[in-house]
Amino acid sequence: MENRPLIERLARHLAADQPENWPARVEDAASILAILKEPDAAMREAGDGSAWAAMIDAALRERWSLAQTASETEPPLGTDEEGDMRLTPDAVSHDRADWVHVHNEKETRS
Repeated sequence: MENRPLIERLARHLAADQPENWPARVEDAASILAILKEPDAAMREAGDGSAWAAMIDAALRERWSLAQTASETEPPLGTDEEGDMRLTPDAVSHDRADWVHVHNEKETRS
């Protein structure tokens, strides 16, 4: 496991209860790494903060190579209409009516 990218190792750790689903945890791992990018006071005192940030950036870039692997095993993800929110296949029920907006008033043609 030590030869795997850091972000993959973290994703696998996060998916310990369902090891085969580790690709679904890559974004969670990326979020954690992004938080770690800014060193705290003790970390800054111990070493070079810019080197640390560069290493975290390198680890975060690895997620794009993992995304190709994950896309082979996971169904494609979508987004909401505005493209703001990621939607997984389980984000809504399988009832297509969930996506229909019902308006009580009738539209009038001008």
